[in-house]
Amino acid sequence: MNKRAENASISGDDSGARTAPRPRKAASAETRKEDALLVARARDGDERAFRTLFERYHRRAYSLAYGMVHSSDDALDIAQEAFIKAHRYLDKFEGTSSFYTWFYRIVMNLAIDHIRKKKRARHVDFNDEIGRGDDSTVGEDSLMPSILGQNPGKSLARKQMREQVAVALEELSHNHRAVLVMREFEGLSYQEMADVMGCSKGTIMSRLFHARKNMQKRLLELMGGEKDLEA
Repeated sequence: MNKRAENASISGDDSGARTAPRPRKAASAETRKEDALLVARARDGDERAFRTLFERYHRRAYSLAYGMVHSSDDALDIAQEAFIKAHRYLDKFEGTSSFYTWFYRIVMNLAIDHIRKKKRARHVDFNDEIGRGDDSTVGEDSLMPSILGQNPGKSLARKQMREQVAVALEELSHNHRAVLVMREFEGLSYQEMADVMGCSKGTIMSRLFHARKNMQKRLLELMGGEKDLEA
């Protein structure tokens, strides 16, 4: 598969229009077992096994990277590089966490490195899928559903709201942006997030609390101080 075709596959777009995929749920116990078997086969040189892992996680890798860098092209590059690294370092996967948690750590580290190298991240609007927030894929204390899903007529139009969310998200610190993307868009549990970020569950909960507060404060500022978002 050439790079152009593979990039289209990663973004889930065969027509050339770049869109962000909808949030997904965390892997099930059965999926984790299947992943472990695929990793073992890939280590033994089975390229089809690694291709299966690619097909299973390429869109989620793109979604995570996109949520961090807000650029379709950069997200595609990050996702592709993450798979190259994962393939190269499969022997370092110890199996103490799930494959996708280990792989997400690679994606997140690459995304953070990209942001640090490129201080001016290009702004790309969130589309309907990534910006809407879905109760089936996020926690009950989720920030996005409360802002995007309730009383849209009392604030800005939904499209304008998504733009404001994108702007506010870009202004968060790397760590705060990461926990919001993983929780709100990817639906990872606190423990899975801790595994990805290499810190304690308590640290994740603290970062998420402050990230949501900062996000809400910035959104209010962007919307001219409107305070009845959830009235």
